[in-house]
This record gives sequence, C-alpha cells and structure tokens, in this order.
Amino acid sequence: MPLIQASIVQGRTPEQIRALHEALTKAVETSIGASRDAIRVLIYEVPATHWAAGGVTMEEKRKASAPKS
Repeated sequence: MPLIQASIVQGRTPEQIRALHEALTKAVETSIGASRDAIRVLIYEVPATHWAAGGVTMEEKRKASAPKS
C-alpha cells in the first residue's frame, strides 16, 4: 500500500488540494502500477510562518514581494 506524504504552505483552495490528491494518486498508479484503492495520500498544510528557506519564512517572502501601495 503506497503512502504519499506532501507538505505545502497553507493557502490553497480545497479544489487545489483535491487536484493534488488526484495528481499524486495518478502518478503512483501509472509509475508503479499500484491499485488506486491501495494508494494513500496525506497532505500537510504548514503555516507560512513555519516554513522557511535560507532563514526567511514564506510569510516574510510574500510580504516582501507584495505590491507596494
């Protein structure tokens, strides 16, 4: 029983998360021939303040790239 775990930054719509479930399921199904019923997909949403790259959080990056008014 394949188990796929993905972590993403919070902020996606339910439709986007559903599409990700489907895409990951299909990728496992076609790549290793697993039965769809046996494939498990877990998606973890992480707050933007808890996800960082290079010591800068995603929240900080979003604020820095937001248009200035």
